[in-house]
Amino acid sequence: MTGPAGDAPGRPGSRTGGPRGAQPPGCILAIETSCDDTCAAVVTAEGELLSNRIASQGLLHSRYGGVVPEVASRRHLEVLDAVRADALETAGVTLSDIQTVAVTRGPGLIGALLVGLSSAKALAAARALPLVAVDHLHGHVVAGTLGPDALEAPYLCLVASGGHTFIARVDDPARYTVLGSTLDDAAGEAFDKGARLLGLPYPGGPALDRLARGGNGEAFRFPRSAPATTGGRDLDFSFSGLKTALLYKIRDLGEAETERRRADLAASYQRAIVEALAARVRQAIERERLPRLAIGGGVAANSELRERLRTVCEEAGVLISVPPVELCTDNAAMIGAAARFTPAIPYPEYLDLDAAARLP
Repeated sequence: MTGPAGDAPGRPGSRTGGPRGAQPPGCILAIETSCDDTCAAVVTAEGELLSNRIASQGLLHSRYGGVVPEVASRRHLEVLDAVRADALETAGVTLSDIQTVAVTRGPGLIGALLVGLSSAKALAAARALPLVAVDHLHGHVVAGTLGPDALEAPYLCLVASGGHTFIARVDDPARYTVLGSTLDDAAGEAFDKGARLLGLPYPGGPALDRLARGGNGEAFRFPRSAPATTGGRDLDFSFSGLKTALLYKIRDLGEAETERRRADLAASYQRAIVEALAARVRQAIERERLPRLAIGGGVAANSELRERLRTVCEEAGVLISVPPVELCTDNAAMIGAAARFTPAIPYPEYLDLDAAARLP
């Protein structure tokens, strides 16, 4: 199955940024507003990262225990101009130096996406610049291609975030093939739901990671997903049953015992997620026999996952690309990275371009 890069991965298939054409020249100003982080970055066509600025809305949404789409959209409107100006200043360039504007088109929260897309179209149109409409997931896949130690294809990539979890084969940074994806909850969603059950603050993933460091990961045995091994689905994930198992365990323990053993519960729950991800990665390495593995998405910032995948790759004789934490969570640098491999849309053809919560 083929489609634009960033189709929400459902079944194994090829994703591509479209037919290869003229690539974006010079400095690229990238904008990312797919969820609750307002991001802007400047990268060069050669992959040099000049700036990467992020305004987090974590504290704003913590009172609600999760992202409120309308609140996120309004906050993007308030701060995007300042974040963009900060990215330009940090990069030591002005808008006159920008030759291409890149922006996340989807997937994501539709209101949040529209703020970024509208701003990018206005900036590009005012200077008759080309615009690159980037898929958010493609950005995670190629985030490691930036910088002096740029990742080179072919490689495997594990993307694990709040909304998506999949393993992809990348033979060309302009396209990737999904080998397996989540059948229900994403890994990041499982972390957030587990953290909420344990009474941890938003954002749940980092809070659960911190709590787990003081617990015993073998204290409780939570289920690991085991999808069917027929029909080409052996690299898929499933996390919905894990959340339910934690809920039942908390009920069985009772309030007082749960509070006493919260660190053990967090560590054991986290280990179940990490082992499921690591097991699929190990299977993919054995099957695809590629020399490198990259990881991306917010869950890639998890300390236990990073350490476990380093061990898996060392045992398999595979190089691993572990990006800095700021390139794992949502950021505009990865959007600029993907723009390097995605054909630009010339002015004025992009003026009627719309955002998409899910790309078709």
